[in-house]
Amino acid sequence: MNYAYYPGCSLTASAVEYDLSTRLVLEHLGEQLTEIEDWTCCGASAVEPVSRLLTRALPARNLALALAQGGKDTQVLAPCSACYLNLLRVNREAVSDVASRAELNEALSSEALAYAGEVRVRHLLDVLLNDIGVERIGEKVVNPLEGIRIAPYYGCQILRPYPVFDDAEHPVSMESLLQAMDATVHEWGLGGRCCGASLMATNQAAALASVRGLLEAAQGADAIATVCPMCQMNLEAYQSRALDGSSARKLSILYLPQLLALSFGLESKQAGIHRNLAVSSDFLTRCKQRVSAVA
Repeated sequence: MNYAYYPGCSLTASAVEYDLSTRLVLEHLGEQLTEIEDWTCCGASAVEPVSRLLTRALPARNLALALAQGGKDTQVLAPCSACYLNLLRVNREAVSDVASRAELNEALSSEALAYAGEVRVRHLLDVLLNDIGVERIGEKVVNPLEGIRIAPYYGCQILRPYPVFDDAEHPVSMESLLQAMDATVHEWGLGGRCCGASLMATNQAAALASVRGLLEAAQGADAIATVCPMCQMNLEAYQSRALDGSSARKLSILYLPQLLALSFGLESKQAGIHRNLAVSSDFLTRCKQRVSAVA
């Protein structure tokens, strides 16, 4: 399938490794991505306090561009959870709220664009699980992650307030994908718990407490797999501060498609793993040993 690809700001800057591994894995699986031309920031969470219209017009513009580029059957793939949430929210409003749709289209008319909810917004995890499927992913695994324990971490934005493809309180959609790689799933109850998100910039004590709780609950795992740039950044960059005074050990933090790339026997550098801040040499050695053994 050909997806209209919306990388968003994070995947072109602080989360380039997420973009690299997503493109790499989907290409390896035979899927095609066509980047939306002239896309712009979706506004994430920063714009909403400034302008209600702008926080909706920005994602609506990107969806209108995808529609103009690909037509009414277009499926927009947004790997970033914040981008996915913003695009999905506006998509639903454009369908169900006549007044909101009229307001958005008045703003879009300055670029001769219009939008009424014609395309479908998808998250990467949804596409991997429900379009590609566990069976096809399993067929591509040449480097089974046997003996490696992974804690699946979803964060809160991909399923709240819209639990489109999983249960927001007890998400399980990542588990079958990890099992397809022959990894062991770390059983825990915090997969859908917030990491503190942008509180790391405004109330760092609260955010660090959230990160600490997640890292302590994931003890026993070799790594945490996530599908959200904000979660990745908080768990990666703030481990030392969050675990200050704790007996818990640091963990490797990877994006799900990076793990898929390793299990497919693809080069770790192609998947951007050298860009990660928190991937232990022991973790990589164990993965590389399996790649060598298969080769």
